[in-house]
Amino acid sequence: MEEVSHSKMDYYSSHISKLIEEFSRLPGIGPKSAGRLAFHVLQMSCYTLTDEELCPICKSSKRDHKTIMVVERPKDLAAYEKTGQYNGVYHVLHGAISPMLGIGPNDIKLKELIERLRGDVEEVIISTNSSLEGETTAVYISKLIKPAGIKVTRIASGVPVGGDLEYVDTVTLLKALEGRVDM
Repeated sequence: MEEVSHSKMDYYSSHISKLIEEFSRLPGIGPKSAGRLAFHVLQMSCYTLTDEELCPICKSSKRDHKTIMVVERPKDLAAYEKTGQYNGVYHVLHGAISPMLGIGPNDIKLKELIERLRGDVEEVIISTNSSLEGETTAVYISKLIKPAGIKVTRIASGVPVGGDLEYVDTVTLLKALEGRVDM
């Protein structure tokens, strides 16, 4: 049986890591499926998945607490943590603004984000999905935060690594063009 390494899961509390490990023991359930099952079971109203007041990331004095990355879901946080390249903290919205689905700004964790910005925050990185809902949420957050003088950035989006331009949709190609950088 495949076991989930705790070293890869130390951005969750030990209880959540244990739940993921237990799910991965089920027949045909690998680490990714186990994580998805755990997230489904633990749809909690806290910012990220934790059984304590603060998650291990926010408790860490080694993290840059002046930089907050805003993500839609706990699994987005996990994806960034797996890169090992981001050293700031996160704010999980638990959704995105979607007028079509009746989800407004008060239905996601925006008030809590604004509350966190009263501290010593220098930059907010908006890392919502590049869907219509994610873009709407990103623009809303940017307009909300910029007047406070806090730097607001948006992650780049575009052609995936190894992607063949022939198969990439036009919106993605336009985003890649807009997000180009100097070489």
